Amino acid sequence: MKYDLIIIGGGPAGLTAAMYASRYKLSTLLITKIPGGVASTASKICNFPTYEDISGFQLMKKMEDQVKSLNVQIVYDEVIKIFNFRIQTAKNKEYEAKKIILALGTERRKLGIKNEMQFLGRGLSYCATCDCQLQKNKDVAVVGGSNAAFSSSLLLADYANKVYLIYRGTELKAEPFWQEQVKKNKKIIILLNEEVTQLNGDKFLESINLKNKELKVQGLFIEIGSQPDTKLAQQLKLKTDSKGYITTDKQQRTNIKGIYAAGDITNNSLKQIITACGEGATAANSVYQDLNK
Repeated sequence: MKYDLIIIGGGPAGLTAAMYASRYKLSTLLITKIPGGVASTASKICNFPTYEDISGFQLMKKMEDQVKSLNVQIVYDEVIKIFNFRIQTAKNKEYEAKKIILALGTERRKLGIKNEMQFLGRGLSYCATCDCQLQKNKDVAVVGGSNAAFSSSLLLADYANKVYLIYRGTELKAEPFWQEQVKKNKKIIILLNEEVTQLNGDKFLESINLKNKELKVQGLFIEIGSQPDTKLAQQLKLKTDSKGYITTDKQQRTNIKGIYAAGDITNNSLKQIITACGEGATAANSVYQDLNK
């Protein structure tokens, strides 16, 4: 079967594109490796209309359920190759489309310390939402100065004995709302102009080295931003900016006819769930318009 549209990525952009494609009566397949994408790992979302306070997992589950209710086919797999609008996956499946929307999102940025992967799942994590309940009565640290680092610190403070918030800069980047919440929490200690230089422990994380001191912690959470998943963009020779984000026109069209991009993978400067949804809707509309020219 040759689909009108195949959407690659199941985060806010991909799911919204699927909803709109269904309304346009396009035969649509959505392929995603992780349901909900990175957004599903957000501990708390307070800036999405209709919800004053909802977890990323809950919001993405609602979106996914809505897409399923529209009878859009969802395949949980990873796309490894695209050639002439034929898509190959890690599970050795092949699909064909008239149009493709890339809604790949981003990947968590790593610290870049030599023994980082040694402690992954052994005290080191990139997802506070996933692992917060394992930190009961422990001392933990969060690395980062953005909204994500602050919301993760607040979540961890509900379980941990003490939370160190470590940021290499001298001025915090989080929105005033998050800064106020963190500063009011007596469990959270902010350490500025510091960075993690080494991880220590035998089988599990026991401490971390900063510039001039050692902290005894049993958990370390990395919230230093994300980077685009560029593999397919490079393979397709899509135009990107200097950081690897796909450049599009205002209708989410890329430099390759029939290929569109939406969400955090694009060079839109505001990486938010609501802007990803808008781009997903716009991309699906462009597909519909282009198919009916």
